[in-house]
Amino acid sequence: MKTQELPVVAKRSDPGVHVQSHPGVRSSRRVTRTVRDGWLDRLTPALFTGPFLLVFALFGALPLVYLAWISLHHWHLVNGDQGFAGLDNYVTLFTDPHFYNALANTVGIFLESAIPQILLALGIAALLNRPGRAGRFWRTGILLPNVVSVVAVALVFGQLFGRDYGIVNWILGRFGIGAVSWQSSVWSSHLAVAVMVIWRWTGYNALIYLAAMQAVPRELYDAAALDGASHWRMFWSITVPSIRPTLVFTVIAATVGGLQLFAEPQLFDSSGVSGTGGADRQFQTLIMYLYEKGMGDLDAGYAAAISWVVFVLSVILALVNVRLVRRMVGAP
Repeated sequence: MKTQELPVVAKRSDPGVHVQSHPGVRSSRRVTRTVRDGWLDRLTPALFTGPFLLVFALFGALPLVYLAWISLHHWHLVNGDQGFAGLDNYVTLFTDPHFYNALANTVGIFLESAIPQILLALGIAALLNRPGRAGRFWRTGILLPNVVSVVAVALVFGQLFGRDYGIVNWILGRFGIGAVSWQSSVWSSHLAVAVMVIWRWTGYNALIYLAAMQAVPRELYDAAALDGASHWRMFWSITVPSIRPTLVFTVIAATVGGLQLFAEPQLFDSSGVSGTGGADRQFQTLIMYLYEKGMGDLDAGYAAAISWVVFVLSVILALVNVRLVRRMVGAP
């Protein structure tokens, strides 16, 4: 009598057993996986950028649009909307001599502070990029001015540039130079404010440049050294072009910060908190003039018009400066 053998059914969990699925099932799974991966590729950038776009829309774009609406109205800071004004605020602004005075002061202080600041930051970063035992100490130390409160910086420099008992005038007196009333004239007040800005932001930019310099391939320097290039030549031919994106970023940041300069000149003004920038408005910046009109005269519509003009000027000057930097470092 023969015994009938039963077929053995292989299970997926059995090791060493390969179960061949139907071709239609494999095709369906492949299509599902492709669709899922496509949705993930589309959603991933949105998930990463979504929080930033949301915050920017709430605290950047919407206030900017609302400021544009206010600038088209006679808007009192306390009593609110006093009626539609159209472009009256802008027409008045572009015929206001105080506006052009504030614009000239802002551009002057910006040029006096931004150019030396960037050059000094490049030099400091180049020195810190060289090997040395004390590198970490100096990298930490140059950031301290940026950590210190701007109020403390302005108060200290206000004492340093004091007319009667300031240390700067005392040093000048040792060389036979008479005391300078730093707040009284245009050039001296601009120089004093520019020194404050340079002292506060040079170390910050130097660390940014240092991080970019350390990413430059070392092989470029070795090849240039074999060709007999000096350190100065390597710096301007290899280092500076290699950190071009970082230079562009710092130029944009310096431009926007320069046009929005407020705390340093405001605290440097010993006449009070009116925002006039001295008795003759010799160092009143655009943001100080905005503060004077908005908080002093309570004319929110006019202040909103100044804000929009500052925004447009920031965009224009940033684009111009970026173009200049790219040409200077050999970018296309």
